[in-house]
Amino acid sequence: MRVGEGQGKILIVIPAFNEEGQIASLIQRVRKELPEAQVLVVNDGSIDQTEEKAIASGARVLSHPFNMGYGVALQTGYKYALKYDFDYVLQMDGDGQHDPRSLQVLLAEVRGGRADVVIGSRFLGERGYRVPLLRRMGMYLFGFIASLLSGQKITDPTSGYQALSRRAVEFCVSDAFPGDYPDADVLVMLHRAGLRIREVPVGMHPNLKGRSMHSGLKPLYYVYKMLLSITLNLLRK
Repeated sequence: MRVGEGQGKILIVIPAFNEEGQIASLIQRVRKELPEAQVLVVNDGSIDQTEEKAIASGARVLSHPFNMGYGVALQTGYKYALKYDFDYVLQMDGDGQHDPRSLQVLLAEVRGGRADVVIGSRFLGERGYRVPLLRRMGMYLFGFIASLLSGQKITDPTSGYQALSRRAVEFCVSDAFPGDYPDADVLVMLHRAGLRIREVPVGMHPNLKGRSMHSGLKPLYYVYKMLLSITLNLLRK
């Protein structure tokens, strides 16, 4: 029996913004790895053929009228999961960086009750994943902060490749969940709420398009916003 068969409903949430070149092949590979799961693409205001190609590939698609941000797209998926009584949510990006062959690893951890949130880390094991210097420095900084505040080692605080239990999903639909960059600040929130976090090694591929939500001047805003968000989380009861 494959992981998850007969052991709870599984939803795979894929936020996507202008991913017409990758979305169809990604959905096909995801369905091959977890045929028992439902695939939900949250089309975050794309102006290309992302929606049409996702539907043609057999995914359920929910579309935002305009681009609302990565965090909002994830929350749309979480709310769908709760509405239709899914037990587990796996989330991955729509640009093809996250290797679907790691879905089973993530699911096994959360399904086995070892954690409420399982983070797929590109830096555990012998992956040799490379990132630009400035982004790597930000990862180290917020990985250090998240590790310090959670009392456990966090190697990849910006990873969007995750598995969540229903309890974690219920927490993430709150208004405190950020609409733009849900990264280290969310991990701090989850820990303070008593949810268990675990990292496992996963496969990730380089971003072939050279596009990132942390590109341009965005890293400066990201650092400011993340520090502010973490500080506010610590002040919040």
